[in-house]
Amino acid sequence: MNSTEMRSYPRHIKTDGGDVEFRLMGHADEAAVLAFARGLPVHDLLFLPRNISQPKVLSAWVKEIERGSIVSVLAVKDGAVVGCGTIVRDPLSWSPHVGEIRMVISTDVRGLGVGRALSNETFALALSIGVQKLVVQMTVDQTGAIAIFEGLGFRAEALLRDHVKDLAGNTHDIVVLGHNVAQVRAQLEAYGLPEAVQ
Repeated sequence: MNSTEMRSYPRHIKTDGGDVEFRLMGHADEAAVLAFARGLPVHDLLFLPRNISQPKVLSAWVKEIERGSIVSVLAVKDGAVVGCGTIVRDPLSWSPHVGEIRMVISTDVRGLGVGRALSNETFALALSIGVQKLVVQMTVDQTGAIAIFEGLGFRAEALLRDHVKDLAGNTHDIVVLGHNVAQVRAQLEAYGLPEAVQ
C-alpha cells in the first residue's frame, strides 16, 4: 500500500476534547501505542482480529506498516496516543480493492468529537490511497461507533453471531458495515470537488 501520496501529515484539529494531532504511525510509536492499547477496556479490543495490547502483536503490526499492507493514523493529544485508525489491505488477495478500517479511541476522549474526527480522517485517507470499498466491524453493542460510521455512509452488510470470545469465555456478535468508496470518489469528481479528499 502506498502510504498517502495525496494526504499529508501531521494534521491538527480542534475538538471538544482539545487540540489533537493526526500523524502516521511508525516504529518509534510502538511503546506509546502499547500503553494506549493497555488502557483500553478489553471489550473494545474484541472487534480487532488480534489483541493489540500484546507486545508481539504490536510488533507484527509495525512490521505490516513497514511492509505497506497497513497504514495507521494516530490521534495524539498532549503527547499521548488517544486513538488509532487503521486501514488494512491485502494486495495479494482476491479483494485488493477492499480496505478494512480498524479504529479504537481512548475512553478519556469519548463523546468529545475525537472519534468522529478520526473516523473522518481515516475515511479521507482511504479515499486518497485509492481504496474502492471499505468495511468495518464491531460488536453490536458499540452503538456510538456504529452511528459514526453510518454517518459516513456505511451500511450493515453482515451479522456474525457468536463470532468473538472475550477473556471470560463469553461470545459476542459482530456487525460488518460496508461502504462503496469508489462511488463517493466518482461523485466528488463529478461535482468538481476532488480536493475534498486531499
